Amino acid sequence: MIVSSSDYTTLVYKGCADQKFPDPSGVFTQTLKNLFDSLKSQSSAAKFNKTTAGDGQSAVTGLFQCRGDLSSSDCRTCVSKIPEMSLKLCDNTIAARIQLTGCYMRYEVAGFKQVSGTELLYKVCGSTRASGAGFGDRLGVALGEIVKGIEGSNGFYTGTYESVFVLGQCEGDLGSVDCVDCVKSAVDRAQSECGDSISGQIYLQKCYVSYAYYPNGVPTSSSSSSSSKSESGTGQNTRKTVAIVVGGAAGLGLGIACLLVLKSAFKKKEGKYGG
Repeated sequence: MIVSSSDYTTLVYKGCADQKFPDPSGVFTQTLKNLFDSLKSQSSAAKFNKTTAGDGQSAVTGLFQCRGDLSSSDCRTCVSKIPEMSLKLCDNTIAARIQLTGCYMRYEVAGFKQVSGTELLYKVCGSTRASGAGFGDRLGVALGEIVKGIEGSNGFYTGTYESVFVLGQCEGDLGSVDCVDCVKSAVDRAQSECGDSISGQIYLQKCYVSYAYYPNGVPTSSSSSSSSKSESGTGQNTRKTVAIVVGGAAGLGLGIACLLVLKSAFKKKEGKYGG
């Protein structure tokens, strides 16, 4: 199924720190704007960038990452949507993370408390349950392919196994060993948190994985104006990824109710803006 680039800019979740930055002089507001402008300017040339704006206690560090199968133009379109959304959804909080379908951005002030790279930030488990025996084993093998494939694919992997589409990605500056460990944690979470759901998405601080089962086979399309070859995959893998965006998020009914889960998680995890 062909999808437009606008599908990549759909909000998945927001994470806003509880504390706002005291900013009577407007320094923080300007620094945050400078950070956003810098990240947006880099998004047409790279799919990951991390930078710092400001100095000393007023410094703000931020990054963006696009999915590995997005074209450069779609990456920029996706990233460019986030600053306005961040200000609207989180205001001038000292840290925030905005996750869209095709990219995310996060920032934090100097000295902000760090969380583990394998911290669970957000999950989406499809409401449709698998029927019949053997699905658990099939899913286990399919998710295992992410772990095996992620190490040699620059931190981004897509694939299929017996009609199960899988995708995994690590944050751009995560080392190979840490990336594999993170994905393993995400895979374990997918199996324990989503059980026999035929689709799921697990977002950890430094990586995420998703899967979807298609009984009639993973859909493909002959072309898509919004997809291009992944740096670490093939055109076919890219088209399968496009299919999961529509099939997983819309066709399998993921998402809306899970925003309540996110809201609850942030109340429980004070200061952990990452998801």
